[in-house]
Formats: sequence, structure tokens, C-alpha cells
Amino acid sequence: MRTNKTYGKKQKGEFDHKVIDVRRVARVVAGGRRFNFRVVVVIGNRKGEVGIGLGKAGDTSLAIEKASRAAKKRKIIPKLTENFSIPYRVEAKFASARVLLQPAPQGRGLIAGSSVRTVLDMAGIKNVNAKILSRSKNKLSNAQATIKALKMLK
Repeated sequence: MRTNKTYGKKQKGEFDHKVIDVRRVARVVAGGRRFNFRVVVVIGNRKGEVGIGLGKAGDTSLAIEKASRAAKKRKIIPKLTENFSIPYRVEAKFASARVLLQPAPQGRGLIAGSSVRTVLDMAGIKNVNAKILSRSKNKLSNAQATIKALKMLK
């Protein structure tokens, strides 16, 4: 029986994580192909901290662990308003992905798609309109563009 009173509750500094992309990558060796898994993970505490990590391993669970560690190293704390929105409109580009984030009226909620929604949700951002302006379907690039946009907030 546990006597710890924090059982079932999050401790300070604990992050949620969500896998946004899993890909099987192959390299050709003498005996044929070797397969590894590439995993992209977004971590956040839903209170203003968010990070993206990439992990590669022969097993998906190992790749998820590696990606989570990488995301914790690269987490950012964007400047938000007191009601967990963004202060002004911002646009960012990463590789071929372009993302637009703009504040929405109070009570509108998070309007975003794909990995952009996941990144903003893990950061705890509410009342934001987000739009992917490029035709890129690459979830990693879209998430990186979102992080870049959040870094631009002063």
C-alpha cells in the first residue's frame, strides 16, 4: 500500500508526452535490409512548457524513450498572456512548412490541425487560430515550424 500523498497526481516538472509520428526507416546491409523506427514526440506540462524530440531505435518503445529525453532537453517556455493565449499574430517557416498562429477571441478555443494542434495543446495554449500555410504534410516539419513561431513571441 502506498503512503505517498501525491499518488495519482502530477509532481512538479512532470510532462505529458504524445507521439505524433512513427516511421520505419531502412538501411541496406550485406544480408538485406535493417529496419529501425523513427519516432517524433511532443512533451509538455500544459502550463507553458513544450518540447519536440526525435528518437531512432530498433524498437518503438526505445525510440519513444529516446525522443522523450531529447524533447526534455529542447523544451521551450513561450511568452503567453495571462489567459494562456498568444499576445499577437506570428508566422514561421521551417524547411518547407509554414505556420500562422494568431490569437482568437476569449472562449473560442484551440483551432488548429495536425501536429500544430498537438504542440499548442501540450503547451497549454488556448484561444488560438492556427493555419498551416504550406502544402507540407510532414508532421515533424509542421511541429518544428510551430515551435519556431512560439520562440518568436517576446
